[in-house]
Amino acid sequence: MKAKILILTAVTLLLVSCGTKKSVPAVAATPTVTETKATELTPELAEGKNLYDNSCARCHKLYEPKKFSQEEWKPILTRMQKKAHLDDVQMASISNYITSQL
Repeated sequence: MKAKILILTAVTLLLVSCGTKKSVPAVAATPTVTETKATELTPELAEGKNLYDNSCARCHKLYEPKKFSQEEWKPILTRMQKKAHLDDVQMASISNYITSQL
């Protein structure tokens, strides 16, 4: 009987110790310039983001605009325009959105 109580106590102690949430000191969340810039989109930039999200994600995963420089994006967008069947106005909108996020 004592062995069962000791085993039960040990199992309970193990479960409680594994299930406790460690407290992490809270860091004040202050928005940086890039976070603020990314959330405030004009209607034109929002349209570019929508086109980027919907047109490009059909074939591959989306890349963060900051992953490439503006010079690196130009040939990528040119090549993808043909594959996605986007006209020049739509492509300009996507390009403006990506440039605004750099």
